[in-house]
Amino acid sequence: MGYIRFLIDNRLFLLAGFLLSFTSSYGQTFFIALFAGNIMRDFGLTDGQWGGLYTLGTTLSAVTMIWAGVLTDRFRVRNLSLVVMVLLALACLAMTAARGWVALILTIYVLRLLGQGIMSELAYIAMSRWFVAARGRAISIASMGFAVGQAVLPIFFVALLAIADWRTLWIAAAGLVALTIPVIQSLLRRERTPQSLAESSTSLGMADRHWTRIEVLRHPLFYLLIPLMVGPPVWGTALFFQLVHLTEVKGWSLTAFVSLLPLLTLSMIVFTFLTGWAVDRFGVTRVLPFQLLPFALAFAVLSLADTLFAAGIGLMIFGIGQGMHGTAITAFWPVFYGTRNLGAIKAAAAAFMVFGSAIGPGISGALIDYGITFPQQMIPYAGFYLVGAALATVGILRYQRDLPSAAA
Repeated sequence: MGYIRFLIDNRLFLLAGFLLSFTSSYGQTFFIALFAGNIMRDFGLTDGQWGGLYTLGTTLSAVTMIWAGVLTDRFRVRNLSLVVMVLLALACLAMTAARGWVALILTIYVLRLLGQGIMSELAYIAMSRWFVAARGRAISIASMGFAVGQAVLPIFFVALLAIADWRTLWIAAAGLVALTIPVIQSLLRRERTPQSLAESSTSLGMADRHWTRIEVLRHPLFYLLIPLMVGPPVWGTALFFQLVHLTEVKGWSLTAFVSLLPLLTLSMIVFTFLTGWAVDRFGVTRVLPFQLLPFALAFAVLSLADTLFAAGIGLMIFGIGQGMHGTAITAFWPVFYGTRNLGAIKAAAAAFMVFGSAIGPGISGALIDYGITFPQQMIPYAGFYLVGAALATVGILRYQRDLPSAAA
C-alpha cells in the first residue's frame, strides 16, 4: 500500500519523468540504428565509415554535454524541456533532409546531444532532486520510459520500413516528439521545488557536504568508476548499432531479432524496479558493484548463440544489466557527492558515457571492416565488464566509509 500511495501522490512528476525518458529514445542508438542499412545505402558508406561518422557526431555531443548539462542546475525542468524538445523535433526533421556526410554528422550530433544527452539527464536529475527517501523507486519509474521506447519503437518503425521511406519515418518521429511537448508542460504546471536548491542537509555527500564538479573530477573514486560508467554505453551501443550486421552474420531475420527486444525490456523493467527497491532498502553501495556482471554474461551468451532462442536468453540477461545500471548509477551521484551541483557533476559523468557510446560503433565498425565480426568481438567486451566490476568494488569499499551515516 505504501508503494501504491507513493505512485498516486507523485503521479504527475513520475509520469513527467517517464515521458522525458521515453522521448530521449529518438536520439538513442537503438532507434537511429534501425535505419543503418538505409543510411549506408543512400550515403554509400561501409560499416566502418558509418561507425566513424556516428562516432564523430556522438563525440561532439559528449564534449557539448560538459557545458549543456549545467543548464539543469539553473533552469526548471518544465522550461528547459520545452526548448530541448522543440529542438529535438527539428533535429528529427533534419534527418529527412540530410544530404552528404557533413549534414549527416551534424544531424547525428544534435540528435545525440538532445536525445541521449539532455533529455535523459533531465529525467534522471529531476528524479534525483525531487525525491530523497524514495529516490531509487522514482528513478526506476522514470527509467521505464526508456524501456518502453526500446521495446515498442523498434517493432513499430521496422514494420513501417516495409511500407514507407526511411526519411518519411523521421517526420513521424518529429511529430511524436511534438505531441509530447504539451503533455509534459501540463504535468509540470506546478513543478516540485528542486531539493538541491533548498536549504536542506538531507542530501549531503561524502564528508557531509555538497561537492563541486572540479572536486569530483579530482577525486580517485570517479576514475575507478569510469569503466563501470562507460562499459554499458560503449559496448551496449555497439550491440544495437551493429544489429543489422549481427543478424546477417548469424543468419537471422532482422524482423525476427527485433521481435525479441520485448524480452529484453521485460527483464529490464523487472530489474529496474528490483534495483530501485534494493537501493532504497539496502543502499546504493551494496548494489552498484554488481551491475556489470549481467552485461558480461549476456555478451558471452550472444557471442555463442546460434539460434534465436539462445539470442532471446542473451537479450534478457542484457536487460537485467540495463535495469540495474540505469537506476544504480543515477542514485550513486547524489548519495556520494550531494545534490547542490548535481547537474554539473552528472554532466561530466554523462560526457564520459556519451563519449563511450561514440567510440563503441567506431571501434566495432572498424574491426568489422578488418574482418572481425561483432560476435567474435563480444568475448573481449565481456572481459571489459568484469574488470570494470572489480574496479568499482575496490572504489566503493574504500570510500563508502566517508558517507554520512544515514547514506552508508
